[in-house]
Amino acid sequence: MNMTICAVLYSKPKQELSRLCKCLLYSLSFNHFNLFSFLMLPPWVYSLNSPLFCPSFVLLLLLTPSPSHVIITLPYSFCPLLSLTLPPPLPVFISLPQAKSPTMAGLSDDSGRTLTSSDFNLRSLAPDQRVEGLLAFSSHEELDRYNQESRQGNRHPELFALYPPADEVRCRELLLLCFSISVHVGVVFFISLFEIDIEPVFATMALYDLKEKKKISENFYCDLNSEQLKNFLKPHTSHVDQSTLARSAIFSVTYPTPDIYLVIKIEKVLQQGEITECADPYITLRESDSAKNKDKLEKLRGQAEAFCQRLGRYRMPFAWAAVNIMEVISTAAIDRDADTDMTSTHFPVKSSSIDRKGQLPRRNSERFNTMDDQLCNVSAFKPATITISIIFKQEGDRLSDEDLLKFLAEIKKTSTPQRRVKMITGCIKLDISPVHDTPLGSLSTELIPLIPVAEKNIRPVKEVLEFPSSEVYVPHNIYRNLLFLYPQRLNFVNRLTSARNITIKIQFMSGEDPSSSLPVIFGKSSGPEFLQEVYTPVTYHNKSPDFYEEVKLILPARLTGRHHLLFTFYHISCQQKQNQSGSCETLIGYSWLPILNNDRLQTGQFCLPIALERLPVNYSLHTPEVPVPPVKWMESHKGLFNLEIQAVSSVHTQDNHLERFFTLCHALEGGVTFPLRVREEKIPENKLEHELKLSIISLSSSSLEPLVLFLHLVMDKLFTLIMQPMVIAGQTANLAQIAFESVVSIVNSLHNSQELIRDQQGRNSLLSTYLYWVFRLPDPPQDMQNSRYSTMGRATAATVGNMLLQSRVRSSSNPDIPAPHSSAEDTEVKNILSAKQFHEELALQMVVSTGVCRENAYKYAWFFFELLVKSMAQHVSQLDKQSVPRRSRFSDRFKDDITTIVSVVTAEIGTILVKQQKEVEQAEKVNISLAFFLYDLLSLMDRGFVFQLVKNYCNQMSAKSVSMPTLISMRLEFLRILCSHEHYLNLSLFFSSPASAPTSPCPSISSQSSGSCSFQEQQRILGLFELSQEFKQQHYLTGLLLTELSAALDMESEGYGNTSRKAITAIYSLLCSHDLDHRCIKPEIRAKVAALYLPLVGIIIDSTNYLDFTGKPILSAVDFKKRTTELLCQTYTCAPSSLQLYHTACLSLSSPQQGKSVATLAADTSRHLLVCFLWVMKNADRSLIQRWTVDMPPSQLNKLFELLTICVSCFEYRVSLTQALQKSQQAKLQLEEALLRGTGARGEMMKRVGGIAFPCVIVFKPLIGMDRIVGQRENLRWRKDLTQWRQTNDKQDKTKAELDQEALISGNLATETNLIVLDLLETIVQAVPLSDCKDSVVGGLLKVLLHSLTCNQSSTFLSHTFSTFRALVIKFGDLLFEEEAEQCADLCQKVLQYCSSPVDENRSQACATLYLLMRYSYSNASVMKMQVTMSLASLVGKSSDFQEEYLRRSLRTILAYAEEDTEMQNTQLPSQVDELLRNLNSILSDTVKMREFQEDHEMLMDLMYRIAKGYQTSPDLRLTWLQNMAEKHNNRKCYTESAMCLVHAAALVAEYLSMLEDHKYLPVGSVTFQNISPNVLEESAVSDDILSPDEDGVCSGRYFTESGLVGLLEQAAELFSNGGLYEAVNEVYKIIIPILEAHRDFRKLASTHDKLQRAFDNIIQKGHKRMFGTYFRVGFYGAKFGDLDEREFVYKEPGITHLPEISHRLENFYSQRFGDDTLVMIKDSTPVDRKQLNPNKAYIQITYVEAYFDDYEMKDRVTNFEKNFNLRRFMYTTPFTKSGRPRGELNEQYKRKTILTTMHAFPYIKTRLNVIQKEEFDLTPIEVAIEDMQKKTRELAVATHREQPDAKMLQMLLQGSVGATVNQGPLEVAQVFLNEIPADPKLFRHHNKLRLCFKEFIMRCGEAVEKNKHLITSDQKEYQQELKKNYNRLRESLRPMLERKIPELYKPIIRESFKRLSFRRAPEENC
Repeated sequence: MNMTICAVLYSKPKQELSRLCKCLLYSLSFNHFNLFSFLMLPPWVYSLNSPLFCPSFVLLLLLTPSPSHVIITLPYSFCPLLSLTLPPPLPVFISLPQAKSPTMAGLSDDSGRTLTSSDFNLRSLAPDQRVEGLLAFSSHEELDRYNQESRQGNRHPELFALYPPADEVRCRELLLLCFSISVHVGVVFFISLFEIDIEPVFATMALYDLKEKKKISENFYCDLNSEQLKNFLKPHTSHVDQSTLARSAIFSVTYPTPDIYLVIKIEKVLQQGEITECADPYITLRESDSAKNKDKLEKLRGQAEAFCQRLGRYRMPFAWAAVNIMEVISTAAIDRDADTDMTSTHFPVKSSSIDRKGQLPRRNSERFNTMDDQLCNVSAFKPATITISIIFKQEGDRLSDEDLLKFLAEIKKTSTPQRRVKMITGCIKLDISPVHDTPLGSLSTELIPLIPVAEKNIRPVKEVLEFPSSEVYVPHNIYRNLLFLYPQRLNFVNRLTSARNITIKIQFMSGEDPSSSLPVIFGKSSGPEFLQEVYTPVTYHNKSPDFYEEVKLILPARLTGRHHLLFTFYHISCQQKQNQSGSCETLIGYSWLPILNNDRLQTGQFCLPIALERLPVNYSLHTPEVPVPPVKWMESHKGLFNLEIQAVSSVHTQDNHLERFFTLCHALEGGVTFPLRVREEKIPENKLEHELKLSIISLSSSSLEPLVLFLHLVMDKLFTLIMQPMVIAGQTANLAQIAFESVVSIVNSLHNSQELIRDQQGRNSLLSTYLYWVFRLPDPPQDMQNSRYSTMGRATAATVGNMLLQSRVRSSSNPDIPAPHSSAEDTEVKNILSAKQFHEELALQMVVSTGVCRENAYKYAWFFFELLVKSMAQHVSQLDKQSVPRRSRFSDRFKDDITTIVSVVTAEIGTILVKQQKEVEQAEKVNISLAFFLYDLLSLMDRGFVFQLVKNYCNQMSAKSVSMPTLISMRLEFLRILCSHEHYLNLSLFFSSPASAPTSPCPSISSQSSGSCSFQEQQRILGLFELSQEFKQQHYLTGLLLTELSAALDMESEGYGNTSRKAITAIYSLLCSHDLDHRCIKPEIRAKVAALYLPLVGIIIDSTNYLDFTGKPILSAVDFKKRTTELLCQTYTCAPSSLQLYHTACLSLSSPQQGKSVATLAADTSRHLLVCFLWVMKNADRSLIQRWTVDMPPSQLNKLFELLTICVSCFEYRVSLTQALQKSQQAKLQLEEALLRGTGARGEMMKRVGGIAFPCVIVFKPLIGMDRIVGQRENLRWRKDLTQWRQTNDKQDKTKAELDQEALISGNLATETNLIVLDLLETIVQAVPLSDCKDSVVGGLLKVLLHSLTCNQSSTFLSHTFSTFRALVIKFGDLLFEEEAEQCADLCQKVLQYCSSPVDENRSQACATLYLLMRYSYSNASVMKMQVTMSLASLVGKSSDFQEEYLRRSLRTILAYAEEDTEMQNTQLPSQVDELLRNLNSILSDTVKMREFQEDHEMLMDLMYRIAKGYQTSPDLRLTWLQNMAEKHNNRKCYTESAMCLVHAAALVAEYLSMLEDHKYLPVGSVTFQNISPNVLEESAVSDDILSPDEDGVCSGRYFTESGLVGLLEQAAELFSNGGLYEAVNEVYKIIIPILEAHRDFRKLASTHDKLQRAFDNIIQKGHKRMFGTYFRVGFYGAKFGDLDEREFVYKEPGITHLPEISHRLENFYSQRFGDDTLVMIKDSTPVDRKQLNPNKAYIQITYVEAYFDDYEMKDRVTNFEKNFNLRRFMYTTPFTKSGRPRGELNEQYKRKTILTTMHAFPYIKTRLNVIQKEEFDLTPIEVAIEDMQKKTRELAVATHREQPDAKMLQMLLQGSVGATVNQGPLEVAQVFLNEIPADPKLFRHHNKLRLCFKEFIMRCGEAVEKNKHLITSDQKEYQQELKKNYNRLRESLRPMLERKIPELYKPIIRESFKRLSFRRAPEENC
């Protein structure tokens, strides 16, 4: 039953009717009736078609132009939905918002979310929390004050604490200390266990380097004998010292190699029998069989005890084992968790003394760290327990180290020795671990406790002395005097008496009496610490034994000629004979070796003879090599005993040159008698000076290793000789000059040695260590009368001292004031100053040096500068005790020398730069050394004098003809170092009162008195920001540095980027040190310091063009610049921000002078410069900045705004978690140690980590809809493990905690930098009322603020930014809405964007801002309404992750603001807000459907097209949606469709411009655009009576202007060019050019014609090579597709898209949507029978189609472009036969052609179009043959007549036409259809047409054969002949058939109507 409702609306406008319609539709939607479409079509016809309604129930709303009533026909069941009471009619008054978007009805279908009432009723939602006090401020000043206090609260005082450390060049001031870098390995002898335990055994461990074939450590002795077994030896052990009980040792390896073995040798007490016999019980017996072998074991134990009682002091070799220690270390490093034992270590960590690494606190910089990275892979070495189960029996004839190394080499190759060696069952367990700190109970190699402990029972740990495999160049720094004795071989073969079990007793004798034996021999395990004698192990029954014993002795400090080594040889009786009792020793000989030879320690290899009788008296005074007459020698004094002696001594040099030098120097000290004996030479006193000079000269000839070992002592002696004139034989000997030359020579030798370590600046580490740790002033000369200057022909030191004394007591300001009387204190000062000073002598020697000495002295000037500084500092230290003023510390003569030295060094630098370009590096090193020298002089000498030196340096350097970049670089490095001085601020600033000055760290000066300038408050404000001459004079060092920076930035334009990088880094480092300086914490001091750098601001503003602000954006570079351009670009085009081209974006932000190429700084360098700018702005006085901006010219102010915009972009929050780089953990620890060790700015920053909490909750918004909370308040600063290290070779991933902390710190940096920008903007805007350029200021300020909203920002910053926006709206509301309409539109869009944020705080602030915009635009409500509506439409269309539910809540919040605003309740504002919000709420509904089709581009474009269509009467919104569509197309690289969207937008603009203005040069509406596309006519505007363009808020956007029209068309032309449609570019510019000509814009015209030329060139060059679109027919079948069911489309795909590609794409998409089992792809193109389809499945049919043209169309479509442009008709063919098969014989093969007509012409604003018409017709077999032959003929003609023939293509066509293999093709067609004349007259014309086709085909074949003849090469002649023969054969075969004619066709024509029967099928036949 139907019901009719008549709702009479008397005198209601058409808007009310629209509202009623919406009401009805909403009511239907509330009850879940899915509505399909709601179109607004003229004349006001609204139709509703729904699958739920039967055809009789269709809702029609007919609205006349002046409607008085509405007739609504509905089903009866709908009555309750409308809340109407029957019977009708009943007046209905429904109030709904006016909205021009009718698209809500079509946003849902049965596959999506159904709209509910909550989507439309805002009041049903709960509003967000409102901003308190939004309208509570009574004045602008109160609002500004509140905002400022809010911004300044809880801010970071130190900007650089958040900034990641720069990749600076490593600090120049590092001194490299010299240490032995060794791997320290702790070894614990854990278990030594044989299968049976019957006797004590002893172990000896040592390291061997197989590669170097040498032993690399001393022996370590230990045993694990039980107390029972130790008791066996009690008779031979007097006592046991605690130091001998060690079972743990520390081995050091300086040069780790893979071939280092730990060898363990096992000994036992000597017993009767060979080693094999003694080892048998261990091999044959088992402890497990103890019951069986109990008697044997008891017997063996008894025998062992007997031997121990008798022979306990003698030992014999028994067994040995080895393990590759480096292999164990590497394995433990790789497999850290392989064994649980690996985690245990027996070295408790307390403090470090093993690795005695010193620290060098030097100036404000990091310290040198050790070079552990250079070692083998031992950094990851973890503790490990190893078990050695292979124990080899020792062979008696293979005991030497040579034999052992051979065994090890065999083991390395085959794991076991090649010679069969017996193995003893057992195992040895060792704990091996790295040693980083000294364990408790450690003993040095001299048994000195390293860490004394109170407990005496702690088992000690011994350090084992290393014998490095190569030289270790480290000077002696401890006292060590050890001797190692190695008996090697003994030959008693010719001894007639019994001498088989031989041992040697070794003693160190101080005389010849037996009691003179000294206890200096180190004991072994479980015995006394020191012994008087030691016995070597015994090899049973061997007359010529080899020895492996190592005897270690500690030498007395003073040796005499009586000290010698005594060797006594014994035969040991192993078995006691019956008639023998007492000793088991039988004396068989003696030998000895004096320890000194000519007063020099004897070391090396010796072969000593053996005396058979007791030695005579005074034998020790002779050497055994000299026969002593009374002594009886074995084998006639032949050498029979081989031994080696090695010394490790810091006392004995073992070098002839050094020993001679030290001996002669000792003679100068007195206490010697002449003649002086030096080795074999005797030197009288009168020759001492000459010999001393020779010895000094010969020092540089010493071997490098001993010279290095005794370097400290050598240098001390030489400096003493420089300092003290010596009295020799009553004459004064001046050795200063020759000693200085020797020092220079030694310094040169050390630097030139390749073996020694040098730092980055080439400074020798040994000399650095000496300067820092060792050097001290030489003792003053004893005779004061021997003055320093008297020897060089100068005034005496006493005279100089008197002058200095007078200058001290005289007033510095008035010399005429008399001096006070002398006192005892003055006398003491006089004595100090009158003494000869080392620094004066050293400076003098540097000045007067000549030749090679002078050259080397200045080449290595760093050493002498450091030497001067340290000697001066020690001298000042002495003077400070007497309070000597700074100016009186040094003599004028010395100052003259310093001036000369600086001048000479500067000249040397210039000479190197001018003449020796290859030595630039050397010049840089000298330049740095000089800078540090002056740096130190600032702390020691008068500052005015030092500044004069700096001035001289700069003048000298500027006078050199050196390239400007090199010169600037040199001066920059020089100034960078000087400005890093601790008193730099005191030297550069004047403080009004001493109390306000920073505390000086040096109490020796007054910062007030040392200030070098005064601050002129009366100076003009603008002058403060310029680098003026006055500023340079007042702030000397700062002025110099800023001058160099300015010059370096000027050099940037010439491509010298490295120079500017150095300059910026210098400024950056300086400001970083200020920021983190604890002396500058007070804000007033920071303001003073910032004022010092105000000229830097001017320099940076002038250098804006050089800055690179891109950094590393999250978005791509193109997208980032596009986004930035949206807010910054004010070009003539006014093009849409989303489609700005890349080069336009680049020019918009950095627009240098045209025609001048500008090189930009690197991104990181730009960041350093910008952070310096922000630091100055953060700390500078606010009132000063405000006055500066007021006086600033507009052009300069615009540059400042541009700079602030760059700052926002540069410091945008960007963290890429997946690409974060990180140092390894070991490197991080090393770096932390290096950083925290320093005392500079960076070290201070690192030590203060955690000092200040982060002030805000950082909530970052990478993209709208992806808000993420990064972190909360935490006490973090930039740390080494949080820094984004830039070394790209570090690939180890960071932990999540590190990444989170890094993100948090990066976020706080972004927040702080942006807040600084915001502070500056607020400062500027508060000065606006004082300025005359208010509009430009507000406009520029808005640009920066809007750009900041475009970047990723924290909630803290957004909150303050929105507060600033609100203040701007309150202050400049009228100006904002009238003059800055475009900026207002952008602001609306950004605010709406944040209204959709999921972060509550962001939404709350945005809502408050949007409401204030509405409130203060009350007078411009229509403009505001349109701007907000367009912004939301643009936002909805462009944002893929837009979240409408949050925006709905925001709209509700704004509504709450309006309801709570009592002041505006009596105005129209609440109703306007309500109406606007309802419109916005309606637009939000568009996102419901769009979100469903984000992945389906075609459906999304259809929906957006439908929405744009719905806004046909609202041009602003339609334009916005057309731009949205263009954006989507552009993102998918559908450039042609994107261009078409812009063409439609331009046509829309032209329509409304033509209604407003009547200019001939403007297009006449959309008609003018027909040549581009006929589709544009749909943009025809509605008549004036319906819409007025000049109405407020309509067509008021930036695009509805002439410049906007040109901008849209220019972008369209660019996109057409990108899409390859160059002909369309020409048509677009035909519309643009008249406008440009009318405006006389010749620059733009030149650019336009240049683009046209490029377009035409592309047409000529590319020609037919261009690939246009490919088209496919796509049909959808099945209820699953909803409204797409049984609809066909033509899809436009990119060129060369194959059918499988689009088929695969659609199949994948719809399979994911419906399921793989649901979707079916129809493979053929036959018509689809709906009855045969499964209703539960979805079917897709895809067919390739081609453009179809009628013959008359082909006349106008000549070019390839014309055949691919404006296409509406397409065709595809389907072969078939009458029998139903698709293929058959030639005479039964039919073909069906299907022609499709689309709704619009391609290309269009969509990539798929509806098929609105289908036409089919069939071809008979003969017609199919005609078509095929025509195609072949055309192909041959084209290939033959091409301008540049393609031989391969021509031959391929010929092969298919006349080739022997395919002859039957054309020939068979002729035989089938031409062999006989058809009987049916209807076929006569087809027969004749086919005959004519064959005639033309044969003709074209002949032409092609002839053409090929001229194209072939010589090797294709036979192929040509074959083609010719085949052609002739084909021609002859076809001749009879081609000459046969049908007579009926040639009869006279009868003039009567002839109706040709058509084979076309009527369309209804196919239905």
